[in-house]
Amino acid sequence: MDTNDQYGDQQRTARTPGRMRLVAAAGAAALTLTAGLATPLNPAPQQARAADDGKKVLTVAVAQSVDSLSPFLAVRLLSTSIHRLTYEYLTNYDPKDNHVIPGLATKWESSPDKLTWTYTIRSDSKWSDGKQATAEDAAWTFNTMMTDEGAATANGSFVGNFEKVTAPSPTQLVIKLKKPQATMTALDVPIVPKHVWEKVDDYAKFNNDKDFPIVGNGPFVLTDYKADSYVRLKANKDFWRGAPKFDELVFRYYKDQDAAVSALRKGEVSFVAGSPSLTPAQAASLKGEKNIKVNDAPGRRFYALATNPGAKAKNGEKMGDGHPSLLDQRVRQALFRAVDRKTIIDKVFQGHAVEGAGYIPPRFSQYFWKPSPDQELAYDPAEAAKLLDQAGIKKNGDGKRVGKDGKPINYRVLCHATDPNDKAIGKYLQEWWGELGIGVTLNCLDNVTDPWLAGEYDLAFDGWSVNPDPDFVLSIHTCAALPATPKDTGATDNFICDKKYDELYAQQLAEYDPAKRADIVKQMESRLYDLGYMNVMAYPNAVEAYRTDQIKSITTMPAKAGNIYGQDGYWSWWSAVPADSGDSSGDSSSAGVVIGIVAGVVVLVGLGAFVAMRRRATAEERE
Repeated sequence: MDTNDQYGDQQRTARTPGRMRLVAAAGAAALTLTAGLATPLNPAPQQARAADDGKKVLTVAVAQSVDSLSPFLAVRLLSTSIHRLTYEYLTNYDPKDNHVIPGLATKWESSPDKLTWTYTIRSDSKWSDGKQATAEDAAWTFNTMMTDEGAATANGSFVGNFEKVTAPSPTQLVIKLKKPQATMTALDVPIVPKHVWEKVDDYAKFNNDKDFPIVGNGPFVLTDYKADSYVRLKANKDFWRGAPKFDELVFRYYKDQDAAVSALRKGEVSFVAGSPSLTPAQAASLKGEKNIKVNDAPGRRFYALATNPGAKAKNGEKMGDGHPSLLDQRVRQALFRAVDRKTIIDKVFQGHAVEGAGYIPPRFSQYFWKPSPDQELAYDPAEAAKLLDQAGIKKNGDGKRVGKDGKPINYRVLCHATDPNDKAIGKYLQEWWGELGIGVTLNCLDNVTDPWLAGEYDLAFDGWSVNPDPDFVLSIHTCAALPATPKDTGATDNFICDKKYDELYAQQLAEYDPAKRADIVKQMESRLYDLGYMNVMAYPNAVEAYRTDQIKSITTMPAKAGNIYGQDGYWSWWSAVPADSGDSSGDSSSAGVVIGIVAGVVVLVGLGAFVAMRRRATAEERE
């Protein structure tokens, strides 16, 4: 997954930030405010440049904290990015063009009826404690997700159709399905070591943040962590694909994005990812500065307004206190009609984004959808007012729209306190909807998790990073993703549950023909659009920056115009070359290594410098 703070990474890379899902003991660390800038107390020592012992350290400034270090629970983009660095998945995505390539599995094949999949597990991958990674680890990971609700919290949608998973040998994994499943080469699930994780008592509460180093088999090993402050990783010298060139990688949390940009200027950090992207003003201020490169490229995230659809659990119990007027589709569509996307792109993102339409960004062209002219809910305040009148939401003598209870309507909009885009667009909503007679109260919080999960909001700024395979971000709007009871945490984004959408979801999951599956996915996007629960306003660019006197070269994904932070893989940080390394590969522009497959053989091909261009940003979100 990857995934939402609501900025989910579906990194899955999807939950902007999949959504913020704070789990059990992931408490907030204290922050000291100095001259208006938030800085972590006791930051990780030697976070930038070369440490005193000569180690080469790459420090990444991030505006998102970790929700959980457990792969079974994490949905934020930062967390799922870390898991891609520390655990292998069965398959990976080529950084050049996103096609599927080997990961922990070297090859795979299906039975003629597509109900049995057999994966060959590589024999050259070891856990960081020296033990061999085997098919038994993968089988145990999937079986645990199939049988334990806590372990299925983040990625349960991938195994919901699994009937049986076995490991006949250390190098053979067999998955039997209940019905065909098109995502079997895109199971974005971190495989964990059985001998470590089988000792866990409660997967719903275990955050994996106490015993370091954490045992993994990815390109980096997680060695230290302080909540809301930093995550430290060291290079895995025994990684089967080759060791990273930086000795250490540190993700350092900045609550204030201007402080992070200032740290980049001073050379205290090597890279700034933004929140989840740099603002246009920040990017403009960095362009042209000595030893700083700004990457502005098409992103894998959408930016939206989510409407509370009448939050409820699977058992039918209602949750939260969403405004009852939003249960009327005409009201939701009226709000759509009163949002000027062009103004948002021009004034807020200042051109560093594309106008929103369907649920999946245009970067994934095979799944990208736009409404037809007669379907489009274009900006039209007069039509919005007409829809409200038809819904019985009429003005009183003071010009205020009133609900069925006779009280003036004032919508509460959940807003990320650290995201300037939320605040800027929130002010436009106050203006646009105010002209309709509707009040807007921005509820900007450092932690939007609690009210979000409780359904205690009317609307909320939302966003997810989308994976090359869109199944995960589609799954979070199914009825199956709802929490079992109001006391539980489900995999749902904003409590959408629609029978027709669910039927389409099941169809796309079972469809192996790429063109036919893409058509069904577009029908799902069309359904979400018409329902009006999710108003996709923009597809933001990935706007990020790094110091060329610290990083000589680094891989973007996709190669020609892609992001660095929050990739569908570990390519950027694994490939990064220190500026003073003497390595001849690349220069200060984006470069790296592309993995290709020829006749089943993995081939490493050196790349020259790449030109990075337009968009990106997430859920956090998820990957």
